[in-house]
Amino acid sequence: MDNPKQFLRVFGDSTLIQNTVARLQGLIPPERVFVVTHRRYVEQTRAQLPAVPRDNILAEPVARNTAPCITFAAIKLLAGDPDATMVVLPADHVITNVERFHIVLRVAIDKAQEAGTLVTIGINPTHPETGYGYIQFDGPTDLEADEPVALPVKTFAEKPDLATAERFLDSGDFLWNSGMFVWRADTILEAVRDLLPEAYEAFEPLREAVGTPGEEEAVEHAYAQSPHISIDYGVMERAEKVYVVPASFGWNDVGDWRAVYDLSEKNGHGNALIGNVIVHDSSRCLVQANKRLVVLVGIHDAVVVDTEDAVLICNRESAQQVKNVVDYLHAHQLDEFV
Repeated sequence: MDNPKQFLRVFGDSTLIQNTVARLQGLIPPERVFVVTHRRYVEQTRAQLPAVPRDNILAEPVARNTAPCITFAAIKLLAGDPDATMVVLPADHVITNVERFHIVLRVAIDKAQEAGTLVTIGINPTHPETGYGYIQFDGPTDLEADEPVALPVKTFAEKPDLATAERFLDSGDFLWNSGMFVWRADTILEAVRDLLPEAYEAFEPLREAVGTPGEEEAVEHAYAQSPHISIDYGVMERAEKVYVVPASFGWNDVGDWRAVYDLSEKNGHGNALIGNVIVHDSSRCLVQANKRLVVLVGIHDAVVVDTEDAVLICNRESAQQVKNVVDYLHAHQLDEFV
């Protein structure tokens, strides 16, 4: 897909990835920002983020989920700074209270300096959401304190059904799993070594190759050998010293096209239209047309995304199921389509 989510202008005039970097201003300077993306998006990412050094845009030859990309980034960071601390942020989040976001990150960064400690950010849930994973913490359930604190993690829970989500909410000790992490680069590599040895061994040759003519070949080899696995499954759910910082800072995970619709500006008929689009007798639709004209007639509650190499059409309420198609494409080595 030529225009993935991170390049969408969902909230304001800037794209999601531009907003992700911009909200770090005052905490992490652009020269300390690294972006891991598929190699087909490297030039587009550089164009979107001119303040980020070109060499800090790291190219993945294929998608292998978050554990390999985090391992890749950690190795690159350690090559330049043996004491580096990583703040891992997805590029498809919306955060409205940046000041509070910085306060939470500083608490997480301080906690991550403790030996062997991995930290994640948990979002105080506002409703029984079935589209997010959850984190159960050990500690007081009064989460309205002015100063956030890092609390031990009891367990991670998969995306629940509605009844389970309601039970989580009633218990008071469950948070939404934001997918944001903080740790020292050497700490996460040690955790990958102990808990994901296959991934660690795949990337180990890269440590000697960083900055040499053989770096690109080492990256290709690492991704060819590494398992396709998330950092949550591979490390966080099995590590011993895991902490979570409960937080509320106007967070939304733009994890599917329904969320894009919810956040987008709409016309009087509830349509969110991006690009070259004509609609007639249609309502409550999200339409993104990157180049060709897209025309909707008599369509309601739909998502239509048109790109050069694929067209997505689905019911707006079924948008989360698109991930099942993405997983299928990954499983069948069709990463170039996602």
